[in-house]
Amino acid sequence: MIQISTHISCDPLFENIEIENKLLPSQYKDYPYLIIKKFFSKEACEELAFLVQEDEKTKRKAKVKKEVITGIVQADIVEEYRKTNIYKLDTFYQNYYDEQFSKYKPIIEEYFTVALTLSTDVQVLEYKKGFFYVKHADDSSEIIDKDEQTIGFKVVAPQRKLSTVLFATSHVSNADERVQSFSGGELMFNYLYDKGGEAVKIKPEAGDMIIFPSNPYFSHEVLPVEEGYRLTLVQWHDAI
Repeated sequence: MIQISTHISCDPLFENIEIENKLLPSQYKDYPYLIIKKFFSKEACEELAFLVQEDEKTKRKAKVKKEVITGIVQADIVEEYRKTNIYKLDTFYQNYYDEQFSKYKPIIEEYFTVALTLSTDVQVLEYKKGFFYVKHADDSSEIIDKDEQTIGFKVVAPQRKLSTVLFATSHVSNADERVQSFSGGELMFNYLYDKGGEAVKIKPEAGDMIIFPSNPYFSHEVLPVEEGYRLTLVQWHDAI
């Protein structure tokens, strides 16, 4: 294992694979990702989840980026890889999000030793029972050989340096959609391991935001939602 922070190690796979975007926080940090508690208030999360569940006008199925011709990346709906609904963020909550992000931006920049530049639009992602997203890196496509072994990564979104995920519903052991919670549906980092050797799984409370580099070290998946309602606000950021 490769020690990348006090409590987290990385898969030795990366000893032999060249990664173009090598952004990592200091290895002396406790964790290679940052979690901001109460980025959104509990009340704001509850109201946002209610609005999204009532919004049929802006709902569409989320797409997966895929390379169809060398150098050309397109997006398509492939439910074998990803089953997610995507919504447009309400103007009021967009303004609230922007205000909160501006407040925490210096903390994020200090943690990762970067200066944030441009950011994508915020995506509101809905995962209902049975919804999921298979393993992927936010800035790259994984290259697999005929034996299904990972042999490399190809950057397809070089402008993505940091990823942010804001959870509007909470992970619980036994979910109840009426109180906007979910079981299953953990954010799992496939190549990061805790001190017990287990893959890192994020089990958030509503209002938590996690920030992590978009590169292949932080390849991740959303495990299938077993019960309840998982709602997140996702954004990607360029940085220097």
